[in-house]
Amino acid sequence: MKSVLNIAFELAKLLPPSRVDSIAGRLKILDPVEGITSVVSLVGSPFAKEVLQKFFDAWQSTNLSSETAALILQTASHTHHETLKEQQLELVMTGPSTPFVSTRRTEQVILDLVREAKRELFVVSFVAYRWDAIIEALQDAVSQGVEVKVLLEASRVDGGSLKRDQSETLRKLVPKASIYYWTLRTDEFLFGKVHAKIVVSDKENAFLTSANLTGHAMEKNFEAGVLIRGGEIPRDISRHLQGLIDTKIITEA
Repeated sequence: MKSVLNIAFELAKLLPPSRVDSIAGRLKILDPVEGITSVVSLVGSPFAKEVLQKFFDAWQSTNLSSETAALILQTASHTHHETLKEQQLELVMTGPSTPFVSTRRTEQVILDLVREAKRELFVVSFVAYRWDAIIEALQDAVSQGVEVKVLLEASRVDGGSLKRDQSETLRKLVPKASIYYWTLRTDEFLFGKVHAKIVVSDKENAFLTSANLTGHAMEKNFEAGVLIRGGEIPRDISRHLQGLIDTKIITEA
């Protein structure tokens, strides 16, 4: 039974729901003469045909009815595609590329999230400088009423580790943005740094990356990240960051 379920899920990842429904419909009225061959013929991809044949082989080793097998296929397909609607993950890379994996670049993804934001945008980075395209996108966002918050590493004067205060430059470029520093450090986090790199938009989409908001990170460094659309993670990140503000662990610069 477990094998049937596992293979059904593999098939659901390969075929659109409409094709799975066609297979399930034919399976329910399986002709004992034409047999499984007629059902396999509904699939064009050789690999998908192979997986479908494995499903039939696994099913025939059980005492499940054809109606039950059809329902298993449809349930696997429905669950898989509803999960995709709820949350989608995308690998994001900057640096040397290969012909084997196609990915978007860090700056492209950040710009998309900033431009898509309708209500709120929270950006976290250790340092931020020479990021002209993103600055322009943030300026457009605030002009359209988006609440922009930025958490950066503070200068040594403000309890951080940097020689210079980053907030002064950013405040000139995006005056309506709220800029925050991590100022309340207990002994447990003494000498800790704002090392996270995050962009979260409207509590719905989040980008976690190794890249700081710098020209080198956007264009020259080898950087990697994951874009998360939908699901609980963007909401949890947003709630956590707002909680740091509410409890005054991070404060406005």
